[in-house]
Amino acid sequence: MANPKRRHSRQRRDKRRTNWKIKTNSLSVCPQCKSAKLPHRVCPTCGYYKGKEVVSVDIA
Repeated sequence: MANPKRRHSRQRRDKRRTNWKIKTNSLSVCPQCKSAKLPHRVCPTCGYYKGKEVVSVDIA
């Protein structure tokens, strides 16, 4: 079985792990109610998508 002959340094280990970061979700603004929403999805606040009401939302 293959085993490393020498120990990898911290710098080498960390270079390999540089892309392990968590990405934030991109948010867009709803043109109807101006609240933040995920792009290409129905607004959870008002229920509109592309200027048309898709889902009726009960505001309680």
